[in-house]
Amino acid sequence: MRTRLLFFISLMLALGTPTTWLAAAPAAQRSAADSVKVFSLADLLAYVTLRHPVARQAALLPEQALQEVRFARGMFDPTATSKYYGKTFGGKEYFHDWDTQLRVPLWFGADIKAGFERGTGPYVNPENYTAPGGLSYIGISVPLTQGLLMDERRAAVRQAQALRGLAEAERRGALNKLVLQAAKDYWEWSLNYQRLELLRQNTDLAAVRLRAVRERVRQGDLAAIDSVEALTELLNRRAAQVQSEVQWRNATLLLSNYLWDEQSRPVELPATARPQALPTTWPELPVDSVAALAALARQVHPDVLKSQAKLTQLGVERRLLSNKLLPKLSVDYNLLQAGSPFNPETPVSLGGRYLPNNYKLGVSFAYPLLLRQERSKLQLNRLKLLDTELGLQQTTRVVETTVRTVANDWAALREQLALQEQVVENADRLRRGEQIRFESGESSVFLLNSREASLVSARTKLAELQAKYAQTQATLRWAAGGE
Repeated sequence: MRTRLLFFISLMLALGTPTTWLAAAPAAQRSAADSVKVFSLADLLAYVTLRHPVARQAALLPEQALQEVRFARGMFDPTATSKYYGKTFGGKEYFHDWDTQLRVPLWFGADIKAGFERGTGPYVNPENYTAPGGLSYIGISVPLTQGLLMDERRAAVRQAQALRGLAEAERRGALNKLVLQAAKDYWEWSLNYQRLELLRQNTDLAAVRLRAVRERVRQGDLAAIDSVEALTELLNRRAAQVQSEVQWRNATLLLSNYLWDEQSRPVELPATARPQALPTTWPELPVDSVAALAALARQVHPDVLKSQAKLTQLGVERRLLSNKLLPKLSVDYNLLQAGSPFNPETPVSLGGRYLPNNYKLGVSFAYPLLLRQERSKLQLNRLKLLDTELGLQQTTRVVETTVRTVANDWAALREQLALQEQVVENADRLRRGEQIRFESGESSVFLLNSREASLVSARTKLAELQAKYAQTQATLRWAAGGE
């Protein structure tokens, strides 16, 4: 009787109370948190969003798009040109032809220009001949049909501006995928730690039981075969623990892939780093939250925004191609003044006879008779628009469905977690009952080990559901398009 009492006391010291053993893994994590550094999910995401190469690559996309806009706006930069041609041969002077111009493009398609030209010499082209003082001018060039409402310069700027939205959507999409995968791998890391702690405690318990069974065998209270049963169980549990340790180390290495320092050098998690505990509370989604998340995803999801940006670009292209169907008709008018702009020989008088007598006027007209190229380009653009619109409809539907699917997983996991908690409690009751039967001689080491194995399996299943629940939280945020 004394031997049985000693065995029961030693076993209870190893097991703890039922409540303590049920919460063994969280307690182990709390004690570990006191002695080692807890590497939380927030710490990991801070590393990922600020230092991961993929995140840094994604951050380059908006800057590239900004430079594209700057490049397109460069088509509206003022341009200063100057050219001089002169000829002297055999000591004889033929001509001197000089033309300097400043041209300023305007947004609505016209160009304002001002310049000074001087053509002298006995053999200068009569068209370019001026008085010795030269000729200054100011004028405007205006397209009256094609190019008045839309031209290549304005189209390039509008498309580059749409590219900024596309680049931002691509940045968010790349970063969201990276953050989602990092969160999933983090909770897998936490699950492996939880599983390892459970198996360590299970192995320690088997070692205590083996010592107690051997003592009872020596006292003649149990058969020798029971010690073989206890030893076999201990070896099996140690083998499972070794496998779990390998999985834990591999999960740690996988998580280290997300860690980089400020100099873009890889960083590894220290051996003492431990994850935060798996979630122990599982709040329910509000009634209207799924519809709200679906509506939010239709507005901010990166895939939807990319399709909308492509539609904007194609819309700008359609306006340009439609304008190409018009004939080319432009007017070029220059107001002339003798002498340089700063030293005119004749002052400008708009109210007198100067304006109608001192000007240079040009009109140009061109129109392809069949318009086959223009009409085919416009038709191709319409097909691209239709294709992108259909793609946007499909993308929007997929995004909404994904949000609702993840929300369904959320609700199902909450129910599974509640049921699994009851499974753990019942498994613990069975284990305690089997322990009492064993102490009274009505059970065996084999049956007691089976009950303990069922309890460990139930707790492991609960930890897996907790990790999956945490991963589902991250997936729902990704599905809604959040960054």
